[in-house]
Amino acid sequence: MADTMQFDLVSPERRLASMQVTAVQIPGTEGDMTAMADHAPTITTLRPGLLRVEGPEGTTEYVVTGGFAEIGGQGGVSVLAERAVARADMTQEQMDSMVAEAHAVYTRAKDNWENEPGPVDDAAKLLSDMVAVGDHIGLSSKQPNL
Repeated sequence: MADTMQFDLVSPERRLASMQVTAVQIPGTEGDMTAMADHAPTITTLRPGLLRVEGPEGTTEYVVTGGFAEIGGQGGVSVLAERAVARADMTQEQMDSMVAEAHAVYTRAKDNWENEPGPVDDAAKLLSDMVAVGDHIGLSSKQPNL
């Protein structure tokens, strides 16, 4: 059997998971990555996406909107998510709320950085990623007008 490592997922509201796992697929802002036992220590920021956890009991997925992941020197993974919901518990109402939050960030960026494309582009990417997550899990949301 493959080596396991400790995995913890917390959001501001609560701890969502704490278990032994064999792999964690992380939606990083610089690209997706998979952490396994004996992974090099790493810290990465999260983009909206699916965080997939594989363990002895099977695979569990979580929808995350952002945050940080730390892969420790001992191989454990700690994820501090801005917002996280188990995919199995995700509702259309929650997805619509997440997309609305991303749209509000985009609108504020357009208003505050009118002639600075960097922050506006980043906010548009955040919104795009959130809509794509909804499409991927079958909870499509109305695409806001950009």
